Amino acid sequence: MPVKAIRTPGGLSFRVDPRAAVVVLLLAAATAATGVVLVGSGDFPISPGEVIATLLGNGTPAQEFIVQDLRLPRVLVGVLVGASLALSGAIFQSITRNPLGSPDVIGFGQGATVGALSVIVLFHGGAVAVAGGALVGGVATGVGVHVLAWKRGVHGYRLVLVGIGIAAMLTAANQYLLTKASLVDAIQATLWMTGSLDGRDWAQVWPLLGVCAVLVPLVSGYGRPLRMLEMGDDAAYALGAPVERTRVVLLSAGVLLVSVATAAAGPITFVALSAPQLARRLTRSPGPNLATAAVMGAALLLVADWIATNAFGERQLPVGVVTGVLGGCYLLWLLVTERKAGRI
Repeated sequence: MPVKAIRTPGGLSFRVDPRAAVVVLLLAAATAATGVVLVGSGDFPISPGEVIATLLGNGTPAQEFIVQDLRLPRVLVGVLVGASLALSGAIFQSITRNPLGSPDVIGFGQGATVGALSVIVLFHGGAVAVAGGALVGGVATGVGVHVLAWKRGVHGYRLVLVGIGIAAMLTAANQYLLTKASLVDAIQATLWMTGSLDGRDWAQVWPLLGVCAVLVPLVSGYGRPLRMLEMGDDAAYALGAPVERTRVVLLSAGVLLVSVATAAAGPITFVALSAPQLARRLTRSPGPNLATAAVMGAALLLVADWIATNAFGERQLPVGVVTGVLGGCYLLWLLVTERKAGRI
């Protein structure tokens, strides 16, 4: 389906890809349906109709407590974390022009983990302090990687290499911190490192929502220059894109998105890596596909959370374990597909 240009009576114009719009709508519908099912799942099951009625203010007091105070915040955290990770992955993969240029591959997730483990092991901090440590660790890692990769600008290939090196060092630092932890701290740290939505409430929803409300419009505004950056710096300069400003703004936004997501739910792997690539395959459109990637990330994380809480009986798994397994299957499928196509 060809891209259509829409002009408003006020003189504004924007381009719409009909296929991408349909994919976004279908993924949003799937995300909403999965969210309703998740809200209704648990020790006190509630039917989807009752969940919707409760959300509209027509439920019993018990249903309102279970839905609005216990289960809805967890689902909202899952949506926001999935969308943030996927959007961050789309940004970094486009800037580095590399499908492996994901923030959990080039060190930002490991940096947030170092910050959280430092708070747990060295300062014995609570949940809020751990989240703050993860945020500081992720941002500090982003600044460090950017500075080390800088040489008259930040080249994508150099950014990936520096990020992989930093990730290796941070992984070693995480393991060292674990060896110095007491048994109680080590158990708390290990649980946090698996990535989970258990126990998430409105205290995690509002900060995530605030950050997304600022950064998502900012990133969307730089969507066109980001698409130009995928063609290379020379082509982007020739087309009039502010290359360095776009890169600095989007790298900062990407680091903040992955840092707040990790602070809220722990390090959840493969969503940032796989969601942008799956979105690109569904839309069959080049470019970062920011909106599609964000909705795909939210859908992936909610489906993974449903599998983690319902597919293993009474033994519920952290959602990070499920995304790791699904991500491994995705990488195997990608390798087989690329091999059949003769590209590797």
